[in-house]
Amino acid sequence: MTDRMVQRGTVAATQRGRPIAVYLIALVLAILVPALAVALVLLNSFNDSQQRVLAALTNATVQAMGQSVDREISGMATTLRVLSTSQALEEGDLAAFHDRSLSALAGSGSYLIAVDENFQQLLNTRVDYGDELGHSSDPETAISAIERGVATISPLFFGQVAQTYVFNVWLPVTGVEPVRLVAMTQNARNLVPALQSRQLPEGWHAALVDTNNAVIAATAQSNLEIGSILPIRQDLEENAGDSWAQEQWNGDRVVTAEWRSGYTGWRIIAWASAGQVQRPLQESVMQLGVWGVLIALLASGVAALIARRIGSSVQGLRLDAARLGRGEAVYPRTYPVSEIAEISEALGEASEQRQTADRDIRFLMRELAHRSKNQMAVIAAMAKQTARGASDIPTYVAALERRIMGLARSTDLLLAHGRAGVMLADLVDQQLAPFRPAEESRLSIEGPDIRINPQGAQILGMALHELATNATRHGAFAAAEGRVELNWQSSADTLSICWREHLGRKLVVGEGSGFGTIVLRTMVGGSLGAQVRREVHEDGVEWIFAVPLSALDPEFAAARPDEPMSP
Repeated sequence: MTDRMVQRGTVAATQRGRPIAVYLIALVLAILVPALAVALVLLNSFNDSQQRVLAALTNATVQAMGQSVDREISGMATTLRVLSTSQALEEGDLAAFHDRSLSALAGSGSYLIAVDENFQQLLNTRVDYGDELGHSSDPETAISAIERGVATISPLFFGQVAQTYVFNVWLPVTGVEPVRLVAMTQNARNLVPALQSRQLPEGWHAALVDTNNAVIAATAQSNLEIGSILPIRQDLEENAGDSWAQEQWNGDRVVTAEWRSGYTGWRIIAWASAGQVQRPLQESVMQLGVWGVLIALLASGVAALIARRIGSSVQGLRLDAARLGRGEAVYPRTYPVSEIAEISEALGEASEQRQTADRDIRFLMRELAHRSKNQMAVIAAMAKQTARGASDIPTYVAALERRIMGLARSTDLLLAHGRAGVMLADLVDQQLAPFRPAEESRLSIEGPDIRINPQGAQILGMALHELATNATRHGAFAAAEGRVELNWQSSADTLSICWREHLGRKLVVGEGSGFGTIVLRTMVGGSLGAQVRREVHEDGVEWIFAVPLSALDPEFAAARPDEPMSP
């Protein structure tokens, strides 16, 4: 016995569960972690959308910068065409043409150059007319302009006369000797305002580069020198277009975008640190992580507090259950969780029922002792009284037996009033009421009053319900002419119940058999030890149940001291 108790204690110790706080915190994490994962996915999707918006905004800004530069260059070309039609130029009066151009270009930041077929400068409005001039510093573009026959824009170059980085717009002229080409030239730094006319997103820089990737102008914060070679977007074919690309620059990862001018062939290139571009996402992820940790800690704290409240409630239930096991009185308590409060109420009711049962047992024991003494006294008195009128022993024995049997029947009748059970007639009425036809003649019920115990009443009630259900579906109650006869008789040890259906028509073979047959045989036969027989007649089926009365004998339910006795 001791070894088994130790073994049970060991098994209980090894199978002890975890505290409820563990499960609540696990529940919090099970909810919070997927929520954070979904938030991270949505945040990444939102960041992608923001990146697309930023890319569109950057590309639009870069395009606007390029168009501003194009307008500047286009204005120079237009002015150059107008000046190339000057009468002074057509008459070959270069001095007058010099004065005319100087006056027209005053304050524009542009200068006019005229060269002969050998690219010798004939005039340059940067200096006084007649000053000694050399050959043009941009003969390649001049040759291209002659070959194309249209205005041609040069790349960036260092002007010998200007002594700074400049660019030219060349226009070939014909029929004007000795002038072969005229050019509009301008300092590269003059294009800086065109780049600054549009505001780039924070952290972004831009530069205007020529076809050689030389910087013509750049934004103020780019720290690029005019004339330097921009080390990004050098592979023109691979990086063509305005799509974003990532490159390395001075060991740093940068995101770049560009816009190419179809007029000049120049490009506006914008760039920003990849870290700067990704910073909003990184900051959002960091904030999400911080808030996630804070929420997890707060939720875990709340879960721990709830677990503590539930744990204390469960501890109270455990103590109440222990008191209930010892037979002590248990009273319902108020708990913060309604389910636990319901368990407490159930324990209180169980305690009250146990207290009542204990009182009943004590009362029955006292009553049994009392009645036993009374029975002994009655039997002794009967024996003495019978002996007075007896002439011999056989007569005495027979008379005493008759009196004892009468006492027994009286005792049975007395005990029947205190016995829990159900009258069979009441059970029949209760079970068949839902199925009873409107015509009273279609249902005949006959049988003596018999009280049966709760278990027997439950099983017979289910059997009656099954029979009535079958009759309603496809039996006697299913047709207008059908009727049912139910009667029962009891013998010394058997209650015989007969259920007879009259269909009012010929019974079809196989009709009325199936799952209900199995239920009736198993339920009544197996549970009550009854003999179940099904007979098939020409106009219906008949069920006969022979139930041992021992299976239906009502158990004693003696009245409690706090209840009135049955009369």
